[in-house]
Formats: sequence, C-alpha cells, structure tokens
Amino acid sequence: MPSDRPAERGFTLIEIMVALAVFSLAALALVRLEGATVRGVALIDETLAAQMVAHNVALDAYTDAQPPEPGRAEGGEVNGGRNWRWTRQITPLGDRQVVRIDVVVQNVRGQVLGRMTMIRPPSPAAAVAVAT
Repeated sequence: MPSDRPAERGFTLIEIMVALAVFSLAALALVRLEGATVRGVALIDETLAAQMVAHNVALDAYTDAQPPEPGRAEGGEVNGGRNWRWTRQITPLGDRQVVRIDVVVQNVRGQVLGRMTMIRPPSPAAAVAVAT
C-alpha cells in the first residue's frame, strides 16, 4: 500500500556524525603536521646560527697574526639574539707550524648545534675549512 508521505532524502544523523569524525581526524593530523614543521624550521634556524658562531670563532684563530697556542679555550658569544657557549681546541700537526682548529658550539640547553674544523698552515692564505 503506497504511503501518502513523499520519499525522504538526505543524510541520517549517524552519517553526519561519521563524516564529522573523519573530518576531525584529518584536521588534527594537519595541526600536528604544522606543529612539527614549525619545530623543524626553528631547529634549522638555531643550527644555522650555531654554525655561524663556530665559523666566526674558528676564523678568529685562523686569521690571528700569530698561530694560536695549542690547547683548549672556552667562551661565550651572543649571535642572532641567542647566547652560545663555544669550545675551541687547537692541535699542532706535523712540524707544529700547521695547526688544526676544532670548534664546537652549544646552545643554552647544552645541545651541540655547530661544529667547524679548520687547518691553519704556516701561511693562512692556503687553509682548508670543513664544516661538519
């Protein structure tokens, strides 16, 4: 027997709730991805600044008029609005006129974010720099 009511069309409440749940999961995944991206960019920025500090400290020892004294030196520097702790190790090579300059840079949390190694020959114009 035919009904007097027209056929109802549309979504049921269950279908709408399932669609909202799927959309919510996708939105949460995108928010987490954005947070990871922001943290990654901040780490890259911090690492780049640390590398610049390491390069500057190594160049100071490299361009000094007199070869640096062998041994370890520590210090601090402000670069990019951040405080950095650096350690420089000078190691004589061969006839002791050539020296190896190793610099390690840490942030205030103690994480090593920058390293630089340079070789200073008797004539600094012929040096080799290696960033690690």
